[in-house]
Amino acid sequence: MNLVEPIIAFQSELQQIRRDLHAHPELCYEEQRTADVVAARLTEWGIPIVRGLGLTGVVGIIRNGSSERAIGLRADMDALPMQEINSFDHASRHPGKMHACGHDGHTAMLLGAAHHLAKHRHFDGTVYLIFQPAEEGGGGARRMMDDGLFEQFPMDAVYGMHNWPGMPMGSFGVVAGPMMASSNEFRVVVRGKGAHAAQPHRGVDPVMVAVQIAQSWQTIMSREKNPLDTAVLSITQIHAGSATNVIPDEAVLIGTVRTFTTGVLDLIERRMDEMARHVAAGFNAGIDFHFKRNYPPLVNHPEQTAFAIEAMRAVVGADRVNPNTEPTMGAEDFAFMLQEKPGCYVFIGNGEGGHRAGGHGLGPCQLHNASYDFNDSLLPIGASFWVRLAEMSLPA
Repeated sequence: MNLVEPIIAFQSELQQIRRDLHAHPELCYEEQRTADVVAARLTEWGIPIVRGLGLTGVVGIIRNGSSERAIGLRADMDALPMQEINSFDHASRHPGKMHACGHDGHTAMLLGAAHHLAKHRHFDGTVYLIFQPAEEGGGGARRMMDDGLFEQFPMDAVYGMHNWPGMPMGSFGVVAGPMMASSNEFRVVVRGKGAHAAQPHRGVDPVMVAVQIAQSWQTIMSREKNPLDTAVLSITQIHAGSATNVIPDEAVLIGTVRTFTTGVLDLIERRMDEMARHVAAGFNAGIDFHFKRNYPPLVNHPEQTAFAIEAMRAVVGADRVNPNTEPTMGAEDFAFMLQEKPGCYVFIGNGEGGHRAGGHGLGPCQLHNASYDFNDSLLPIGASFWVRLAEMSLPA
């Protein structure tokens, strides 16, 4: 590896920062302490900051030279509403809140890069350090953009990074084009007519209508969508009734749809609505159809992806960079930024979980798992990538 030497020397402090953040997780739009830590460190290192975008967001500004070129580097800060089962010293001190996705590590890696870039400034232009709130379902990227992120801080490109358990520590993965799916949710209420279960002919059974709708929707995936277009339609909840001898008035279907393109999403949403209404009408039932689009597909821009690959190779070597990483059906609100600006989102390997010392809970070191912990060995690697990317993007 070709890590930045001063960052290696700074690793122990980065680890202290990361573990402090892990011990004090904050949920979306509640990241006040986390933002205070970020702001205090940036200010200590002489980096001007702007606070308040996206409510709790922080933007650091590092300028050098005379060039008008600029790039943005983004890290997310929020935790998840789940109970941590680890018992090591830096485990969450807030019941029901946990850094189970590694945003504590993402924040620490970008702080490591900020420290080095501010001190050495081997670039010509401006680096914007974007510390974003509310990635976990809150759409913090969109909120920062609505508050003027790209207007106040004009940048030529924007980059993001996420740790990825299962990928070897010290490796990177990326792919040009769609890398993460859109995230969407639906809730369909089937309105029937309640009756005694022994006299079904006197009612309209919404449970059976819901079953027929659920089955019909799968033909969208198998017979209407192009087989080459990847998509997922998962019904994750069906709620109906409260007694064994009562046909209820309503049944509810809830679930998620994931796609890599908006066109496929348009097809699925439209046909779900049409099928649900026609099936219900065939049984004399009614429908309330609700479909919510949360995050769009995350699509990496080819030029910036190629550039990010070169920066990765400069840090860890070509043999540790996978430029054809398999896309995931998970979602990420950095997708909003990539709709507005050229850029790229990359994965950095978090390993298999062997880094966890005594006190970790039973279970794998996977994202959104109560036994998860960020691998601190990544801190100088991720920070070095950010530094190389900035220096290569803004050559002096």
